[in-house]
Amino acid sequence: MMPTMTTRRAIRELALQALYQLDARGGEAEGAIDIADPAGRIDADGRAEAEALARGAYAVRQRADDIVRELAPTWPATRQPAVDRALIRLAYYEMATHTTPAKIAINEAIELAKAFSTEKSPAFVNGVLDKMMRKLADQPAIETTEPGTGDAWLDDALENHRKE
Repeated sequence: MMPTMTTRRAIRELALQALYQLDARGGEAEGAIDIADPAGRIDADGRAEAEALARGAYAVRQRADDIVRELAPTWPATRQPAVDRALIRLAYYEMATHTTPAKIAINEAIELAKAFSTEKSPAFVNGVLDKMMRKLADQPAIETTEPGTGDAWLDDALENHRKE
């Protein structure tokens, strides 16, 4: 059997799915998100990283949504397809925490939009994230935990993600 080769894109894809679940459930039952990889493309470390990305993006979702509301007032998060909203939040998290270069985060979001969302989504995601990149360009990295999360597992997972 060939060893599992975990790619960053596969991790992002799994993080997108987990973030979508968190959003659909309103954050409830956070411990029950399905981080399964039936295709066997992602090893245990990759699944943990995908979950940390999803939880980190979910923790700062309001910040991302506020910026989108400012940059695209006719398309606030509540009007976006759920997949697009998750992609924008995930890319925002990666750009705002400086864990991924902005252009790479945007490109990856566009590629995932092509694979998982509507025909118009790649252009929409690109436009919003390009404006967001310019807005975030000179800002320091954000803290990856929201004050008062009270979730020890989340804080621990995010701390481990920051160290990588």
